[in-house]
Amino acid sequence: MNTAHTPITVSNLTRTYAGSKKKRAFTAVDGLSFHVTEGEVYGLLGTNGAGKTSTLEVIEGLAPATSGSVSVLGMDPTKDRANVRPHTGTMLQSGGLPTQLTVAETIRMWAGTCSRPMPTEQALDAVDLTHRAKVKVGSLSGGEQRRLDLACALVGQPSILFLDEPTTGLDPESRRRVWKLLENLKTQGVTMILTTHYLEEAERLCDRIGIMHRGEIVLEGSLRDIVSTEASVIRFGIQEGSDAAGASTAPQPPALAGAQVTRSGSTYEVRTDHLQEHSLAILQWAQSERLALRDFSATPASLETVFMRVAGEQN
Repeated sequence: MNTAHTPITVSNLTRTYAGSKKKRAFTAVDGLSFHVTEGEVYGLLGTNGAGKTSTLEVIEGLAPATSGSVSVLGMDPTKDRANVRPHTGTMLQSGGLPTQLTVAETIRMWAGTCSRPMPTEQALDAVDLTHRAKVKVGSLSGGEQRRLDLACALVGQPSILFLDEPTTGLDPESRRRVWKLLENLKTQGVTMILTTHYLEEAERLCDRIGIMHRGEIVLEGSLRDIVSTEASVIRFGIQEGSDAAGASTAPQPPALAGAQVTRSGSTYEVRTDHLQEHSLAILQWAQSERLALRDFSATPASLETVFMRVAGEQN
C-alpha cells in the first residue's frame, strides 16, 4: 500500500489494559484493521467504551500497541514520534490547558512546540476566539475551551488531524461553524480521523465510517454503503370502521416484492429497500380496498437506524 496515498494504516491492532488484584485485564481494541487515504475524513463511531479513544491514542503515538501495527506516513507513531509529530495535529477529548494563561498566551505557547506554526491571530480567527484573546482559559465556557483545543490542534498547520469528539459541548451555531472549518481543511487536502457521538456530524463530514463495538469494527464503508445495509420502514394502521374484509391479509408480493411485512392487529410494519415504490403500492391498495389508514409513516434508512441496530445486536 502506497504510504503517499494512504498516510494511515492500522493492522490487527490490539490494545489491552493490564489487570490488577481488583480488576481483570481489559482488551479495549481487539484486532482492529483499517486505513485512511490522503485527504479523506474517516469517522470512528461506536457506543461508549467501544474502543474509539483507545484506538486514537495509539495512532496519535500517545500509547503503544499491545500487538499489531500502526503506520502514520510510513512511520511508527510511537517509536518515530519526533518525525511524525510535525505533520499531525491532535484534539483530545479534554485538552487540560493551563487555566491561568490567556487564550492568546496559550496559542503562543502551543505554537512554540510546532515546526511551522501559523500566526496566533489566524489560529484564533479560525475558531472565532479573537474577541476572547485576553481572557484566561479558566474563564472560558466549555464550548469556548473546546474551540481553543481545536485551535491548538490547527496552529501547527498539520497534514493529518486527529479529532476526538471535536464538537462536544458546542452550541448548534458553533458546531456548524466548526464543521465548515473542517470542510475547508478537507478541500485543502488535510487527512482526518474523528470520533463523534453526533451522527449528523459524521454524515456531513466523513467520507468513510467505521462503526466500532467492543474493540472491533463491525461495519465499515461510505455513508451510502452503510445505510444500504438497513431497510426503510413503512408503518400504518387501519382505522376503525374501515372495510374489515380488505384488512384480512397484509399486502403481499408482487406489489411488495422483497419486503418483510408484519402485522399486529390492525397495525402493519413493512421493512423494504424500495421505500417509494412500496409506499405507493400500500396507498393504492388502501384506496382500492376502501381502507382508511392511520398514523402512516415512511421512514428511510439512516445512519442512526443502522447505528441503533448494530448497538442492539451487539449487546
